[in-house]
Formats: sequence, structure tokens, C-alpha cells
Amino acid sequence: MIATGALEKVLLELKKRFDADKGAMMLVFEDATGRQIDFDLRGSVEQVLARALPSAIRTGPGRPRLGVVSREISLLPRHWEWLEEQPNGASAALRRLVDGARRRQDGRSRARRSLDAAARFLSAIAGNLHGYEEATRALYAKDRPRLSRLTNKWPRDIRAHMMRLIGDSF
Repeated sequence: MIATGALEKVLLELKKRFDADKGAMMLVFEDATGRQIDFDLRGSVEQVLARALPSAIRTGPGRPRLGVVSREISLLPRHWEWLEEQPNGASAALRRLVDGARRRQDGRSRARRSLDAAARFLSAIAGNLHGYEEATRALYAKDRPRLSRLTNKWPRDIRAHMMRLIGDSF
């Protein structure tokens, strides 16, 4: 593992390694999903950061400094009518609805997303390691002792990151 943490910190370390060896193979994973992310590391540090980090430049409606992203959604007329009647406008009503649904979401779906993220990470980074398929079965069976036994000879960083992604899923 080269770096973990805030995106800016990770990018600075990646850029340093990239500049030292342009042919180095580096994989970056997003913890929430376990998916690989690619960054364009060419150019100056400032250029790399500008391409990768959200811009604070105002380009239209919304509050970019708060991470607000403008997107389009399609609703039926009755949905728009209801939203327009809500206090503070349609956007605020939609945010309240989404936040409420997220709060009501049960722990099983969060646990499932954690397991899926760990499985994606393992598929990319450990797919050729001894016992990978059985370890994936143990992961989804939520059999921590078996998972630990099957992965005990894997590189420490891979095991540690897998366990961090799993968290308290089981």
C-alpha cells in the first residue's frame, strides 16, 4: 500500500511515485465501492489536483463548496406539483426525502455494500492469490475465522485493507 486517506494526500503520493518511475503500475481503489479509480498523473502537481479534486469555481446554480452537484431528474406532473408545495422548495424536499430514506435503511444493506466493496477489491488485487475463490465464499458466508485462515499467507496490506472494507459487516 502506497497511501490511504484523503484524496489530496493519496494523489500527492501517487504523483511522486509516478514522476520517479513513469512505468510503475499503481492501482487506486475507492473504499465505498471497492472499484478502481484512474487518475491522470501527467503534468504538474497543481494540474493533477485540479483535474481530480472537485472545483470550487461556481459554474451555475447550487452550492459547489458544499458539494452540491446539479443533475437532471424526470418526474411526473403530480410529483412536481407535490414538490412545489413543500417548504423551502423542491430541492430541499428531495434532500429531506433522500436523507430520511438513508436513515431508515437497515444495516443489512450497508453490510452488503461493504462485502461487495471488499469482493471487488479482492477480485482486482488478489484474484490470482492462493485460496482467492474460497476466501470470497467465506467473505459472503460471513465466516471470519475461515476468511482469516484462507488469507493468512496473503500480503499483510491486502488483508488489512480487506478487513477495513468489511468493517463490522459480520
